[in-house]
Amino acid sequence: MAQPMRIRATMAGDLADVKVLMNHPMETGLRKDAKTGQLVPAHFITEVSAAINGAPVMTAEMSGGVSKNPYLGFKVKGPKAGDKVVVSWLDNKGDKNSAEATIG
Repeated sequence: MAQPMRIRATMAGDLADVKVLMNHPMETGLRKDAKTGQLVPAHFITEVSAAINGAPVMTAEMSGGVSKNPYLGFKVKGPKAGDKVVVSWLDNKGDKNSAEATIG
């Protein structure tokens, strides 16, 4: 499943502004398939984490109530241009994905 994430990280003064678009179906388990009438199994991101230069800066828990291909934005004080930001997620089926970007 692990389709690529898109990360944009820019500096604004002493804050790094990180924006992440995660490709994921985010199925709640409550929607019925239009053709078969069967429930589509739950498949959603449960945890997202971010680190800058290996130091954790953010962890978030999600559930099935988040829309398909979720967008996450956050700001971090302290990093500098050129630092590496890594964002990772784990879903309820054990799938995981990770992407890295350089703060510009």
